[in-house]
Amino acid sequence: MALASVVAVAVTSLTVSADVHAAPQALPRDFAWGVSSSGFQSEGSSPDSNWTRYAASGRTHDRIGSSVDFRHRYREDIARAADLGVGVYRVGVEWARVEPRPGVVDRAELAYYDDMIAAIVEAGMRPMITLDHWVYPGWIADRGGWASASTPALWLRNARRVVDRYARHDPYWITINEPFTYVTNEIRAGSIAPTAVPTMLDRLVDVHRTIYHHIHRRDPDAMVSSNVAYIPTVEPLLDTQFVDRVADTLDFIGVDYYYSISPADTNAWNAAIEQQWNAPVAADGLYYALRDMARRYPSKPLYVVESGMPTRDSAGRPDGYRRGDHLRDLVYWVQRARGDGIDVIGYNYWSLTDNYEWGSYTPRFGLYTVDVATDPILTRRPTDAVAAYRQITADNGVPATYRPTRPAEFCSLVAAPASCTEPVR
Repeated sequence: MALASVVAVAVTSLTVSADVHAAPQALPRDFAWGVSSSGFQSEGSSPDSNWTRYAASGRTHDRIGSSVDFRHRYREDIARAADLGVGVYRVGVEWARVEPRPGVVDRAELAYYDDMIAAIVEAGMRPMITLDHWVYPGWIADRGGWASASTPALWLRNARRVVDRYARHDPYWITINEPFTYVTNEIRAGSIAPTAVPTMLDRLVDVHRTIYHHIHRRDPDAMVSSNVAYIPTVEPLLDTQFVDRVADTLDFIGVDYYYSISPADTNAWNAAIEQQWNAPVAADGLYYALRDMARRYPSKPLYVVESGMPTRDSAGRPDGYRRGDHLRDLVYWVQRARGDGIDVIGYNYWSLTDNYEWGSYTPRFGLYTVDVATDPILTRRPTDAVAAYRQITADNGVPATYRPTRPAEFCSLVAAPASCTEPVR
């Protein structure tokens, strides 16, 4: 549908849209609140991997270095998460740490993950464990990465080891983080050729399906997914390449939402050129992303595995949106989605602290900000969103009197055309 037609239909539909003053609905008592992170981005002192090589190649803005040193400060960060009142902490178990050379398991690194995951459980939270957050060992890169026919079997050997070790903690499982973006990054880095995209996707589908069944043999009640980076407007097309092919092996649909787009603000392209702080982040887009996924996968509950807002360094955004206000607005739209019958079961904020955003420390997403480049002691400084999230978890959402600080987009294109022709107000 042409943009002009979408806008025209939206104008006529405004008279039948929901009440502009609609209240957020109460969430169920078992709704999951959490924070998300990844191993490579936060641990620091990273062993040889595809991404340490990308960062060392000169093609990225910053090298990884210490990152925020979660590797040695995990207990204090886990305590910060527990103090927020969240019940889920998403972490990764990095293959490159666990198996630094073919067939050689680093027992000290396994002991680190043992202690870190046990600390999450001891703090009263449920781990959400990511098996692959775009990082694999350097020796896998030497063999061709996902272009090599040997990679799936080696990936599965490691994944089974992780599952067998930590299934007793009843974690949520994320098999592969944002598969389509994973493939895109590998093309951009030159690790696979564009012609190899179908092969890599086939291999990701196969390893997901295989490890899903292994997890369920260990724990029949396990909750397993692979989170989607929701790309405005084109997501249904992208999902034909992975999500549609594994839908029968997803216990919930994991949704990552960051950026919006509308006729009034078409600056979403800034996210693609690594100026995320200039990209629009209208919170109502989360509602449309959830509604779209619920309609296309009606038998599956939804979990917001990642959502947040980028700033440039520790400065405010050009649009003046504050992190705490944006967080409350996002939660409002989650509650509106629940009120409209969309089965959303959890929400994770990305991220607890700032971290290495795949080549740069400039974009900041943390509830706690950390100046990696200038602060040698890596002080965690709370943003205004820390108090906001603490209140949200205490109240299990925003109150019925809450109204978003920013109005809904007149014609959101996040899940076009429906997000424009069927607006929620």
